[in-house]
Amino acid sequence: KQPFLWVIRPDLIDAGHSDVLPAEFLDKVKDRSLLVRWAPQIKVLSHPSVGGFLTHSGWNSTLESICAGVPMISRPFLAEQPTNRRFVSEVWKIGLAMNEVVKREHVEDTVRRLMKGEEGQQMRKRVSELRDASTRAVGQGGSSYINIERFVQAIQRAGLANP
Repeated sequence: KQPFLWVIRPDLIDAGHSDVLPAEFLDKVKDRSLLVRWAPQIKVLSHPSVGGFLTHSGWNSTLESICAGVPMISRPFLAEQPTNRRFVSEVWKIGLAMNEVVKREHVEDTVRRLMKGEEGQQMRKRVSELRDASTRAVGQGGSSYINIERFVQAIQRAGLANP
């Protein structure tokens, strides 16, 4: 019975299948859901009411979730996504993996673990720590800030030396 926002992009649905969700489902969740075609992801993740993010685990989505301090449920599909899922769920322990064929019971259990369980609380704590570390890194004097400055200086020197 968890409230949710679900972005269903039309370009990701097969042509001719605009009614991809059954009417019974839509009726059942109408009082606790918002289904939209697009949403500003960073703005949504930054909202204080967001408690978790079901993501394909693309690198940008993973970084945006970390920077917002939001734990993830990771359901990768291709490219770097399975590797990112492994880092999210096994290395950093800031999210849960959803690898097998997605069944209702598994989705329900995974959402409950993330949103209500002790495991989810620990993930929220760890992702908040990563958020704080990333904020420090990009801030003035932080490691990313310094390395970007060095990179820009190296490019400028190379440009001056090789006009």
